[in-house]
Amino acid sequence: MTDRYGSDALAGDWRAPRRGRAQDVEAVRGLVVEDVQTGWCGAVVSVEKAGGMRVVHLEDRRGRSRGFPLGPGFLLEGRPVVLTVPTAERRAQVLAAEQAASRTASGSVAVRGQRARVASGSRIWVEGRHDAELVEKVWGDDLRAEGVVVEMLDGVDDLASEIRAFAPTRVRRLGVLVDHLVPGTKETRIVREAERVSPHALILGHPYVDVWQSVKPARLGLGRWPVIERGRSWKHGVLQELGMPHSTQTDVALGWRKILATVRSFSDLEPTLLASVEELIDFVTAPVDTEE
Repeated sequence: MTDRYGSDALAGDWRAPRRGRAQDVEAVRGLVVEDVQTGWCGAVVSVEKAGGMRVVHLEDRRGRSRGFPLGPGFLLEGRPVVLTVPTAERRAQVLAAEQAASRTASGSVAVRGQRARVASGSRIWVEGRHDAELVEKVWGDDLRAEGVVVEMLDGVDDLASEIRAFAPTRVRRLGVLVDHLVPGTKETRIVREAERVSPHALILGHPYVDVWQSVKPARLGLGRWPVIERGRSWKHGVLQELGMPHSTQTDVALGWRKILATVRSFSDLEPTLLASVEELIDFVTAPVDTEE
């Protein structure tokens, strides 16, 4: 039969406040809440005992701090909450997050509010756009702090001539990152010749066919990078093996974007690349007393 009177009006939590019942929330540092009575809105900066009770201190956007009794009477994103003492596990999670945020992608200590330094005369050269984009993503903050510019070479076939034209000095140093620098390759022969040009240029490399391989394959869900046979375009072949579009240069560019997006920090790159880039940065930023 049809219920002429509908559902029971008193069924359910009909006495619940309009904004819902208050939920317990741990008062962890950085949590932004509003005190209902005063309208004071701020981020939790500390929880302490005072006069036999727990007090939570909230700091507003102007840096002013005010204490309130820990417990009910707060809004979190418009919903009522009861602030509770944070557990040791939760405090540890927040501390770990704060420590991670205080580091750059390269693992260096982040300096907040520091402007990029005016570019120095020193340079770091890489072979192509993808190399430059990877270096920027991981070491960009460090390089801007040091005023070092990364430039693309578009290959190293004329590396010795390029170095002569740059004419590096003690205060205007040059670092070069070379792909596929392994014994017996043309890159090795080119580098040996270029190393004779100037003592103020440092040339280092990595063993990978392309800088793509310096990204740990696990970031792409792989056990190892696909092996591409000679005579086949390495990048196009890799994308095909990964089941990604691979016919055009646009496909290659989009594929690289997806690979680069998996890199979160230095820990996602192979140690060989890390060591070379870090040494090049140290070399071009090393302090000198006077120009030669």
